[in-house]
Amino acid sequence: LLAVPTLALAQQGQPGQHFVENWDLDNAGAVTLAEATERRGDIFLTFDADEDGRLDSAEYDDFDAARAADMAGVGNQSKGALKTINIGMMRGQNDTNGDGLVSREEFLSKTAAWFEKMDRSGDGQVTTADFGPKG
Repeated sequence: LLAVPTLALAQQGQPGQHFVENWDLDNAGAVTLAEATERRGDIFLTFDADEDGRLDSAEYDDFDAARAADMAGVGNQSKGALKTINIGMMRGQNDTNGDGLVSREEFLSKTAAWFEKMDRSGDGQVTTADFGPKG
C-alpha cells in the first residue's frame, strides 16, 4: 500500500510542519498547488481499493478512518488551516455531483479551492506560517 501523506500537524514543534514535510515534494519549505494536486491524487489512488476510479462508501469510510487516526492526538482541530485541511478532505466536499461516489476527477477538481483556503497569506504556497495565528 502506498504510504498516505499525513494530514495532521506534528504533536510537537512548529504548527503545520508535519503537513509541509509530507506535502512539499521538492523540499523547498512550501507546498504549491501542483504538489497539493499530486498528493491528493496519491491519496485517491491509495484508497481506491478496487481501482475503478471512484471512491465508494466503504472506500471513503476507510479514508475517513485513516484521516481520523492521523488527526488523533493533535491539538485544537477546530481552528485555522488544520480545520481547512480536514474539511477539504471530507466526502461531502468532494462528491460534487451528489451521487454518493467520489471520482478521481471530482476529488482533484476541489484541490485549487482547498489550497486557496489553506494559503492564508495568499502568496500561492502553503508554509508553516499559514498555520499560525492569522495576523
